[in-house]
Amino acid sequence: MTRPAVVALGGGHGLYASLSALKLVSDEITAVVTVADNGGSSGRLRDEFDVLPPGDLRMALSALCEDSEWGHTWRDVLQHRFRGDGPVGGHALGNLLIVALWDLNRDPVAGLDLVGRLLNARGRVLPMAAVPLEIEAEVQGHDVQRPAEVTTVRGQVAVASTEGRVHSITLDPADPPAPPATVQAVLDADWVILGPGSWFTSVMPHLMVPSLRAALHDTPARRLLTLNVEHSGETAGFSAANHLEVLADHAPRLRLDVVLADPGAVDDEEALRAAAARLGAEVVVAPVAKRQHPGHHDSLRLAAAYRDILGA
Repeated sequence: MTRPAVVALGGGHGLYASLSALKLVSDEITAVVTVADNGGSSGRLRDEFDVLPPGDLRMALSALCEDSEWGHTWRDVLQHRFRGDGPVGGHALGNLLIVALWDLNRDPVAGLDLVGRLLNARGRVLPMAAVPLEIEAEVQGHDVQRPAEVTTVRGQVAVASTEGRVHSITLDPADPPAPPATVQAVLDADWVILGPGSWFTSVMPHLMVPSLRAALHDTPARRLLTLNVEHSGETAGFSAANHLEVLADHAPRLRLDVVLADPGAVDDEEALRAAAARLGAEVVVAPVAKRQHPGHHDSLRLAAAYRDILGA
């Protein structure tokens, strides 16, 4: 029996968690990574060299490293972050390596594939879009002195850290191209997995790239949505059902097959199942959070849930 070809979409720590789990259940994994980060090392390199922000791409590559001394050593090298206040202070070495490869070869996919070979990665990492993106959000109460006022907040860092309630997001540019390899991976997949991750800045931006959104609609793959194990930050005050509702608002044609939720994240199971049914999905409630750190996914428990759902 062959294991399923899986495409995982997201960014940051949420995608790292899903990829770490998927490595245990599939040999054919493609990570599709958001490219809207404008903070920290990624933001500095993006501004200085006019490149895609490399940080989330680096994290995805690290998650897929071969589980050997070689793979773990190079993972740690990529993740190493320089200290100090000098020119390289705060930069992750992997970010510098990726940007160096892009400087030598302007094809971002080719550069990422080379880093994957260095890690003997158990999959491939592709950018969500071929150009760096800015996220703009309509936020109510971003100014805590005006809780009813809706303002436009620009930039991934600002949106992720707002204390207001995010109503909607858009991308700038509004119709960015996706690399052909990214679109083809979605069309060729057996399963496509969205989430977990920061809802408005890591998960939903994938639905705003026209050619990627079309591929998500048209792919014969089954579609799985992994909910976060806690509702905080961008979605503080959201119910589990609210997460599905905002997805439907931003991508009305999107259909899902399965929604995976940890019991601790389900505040109203009936409402969640009703929201999932409107998207064509069933709900699977399974323990996927760490016992000692319930705000984080446990890679082994998440792998077990994925194995049962994907039939791997």
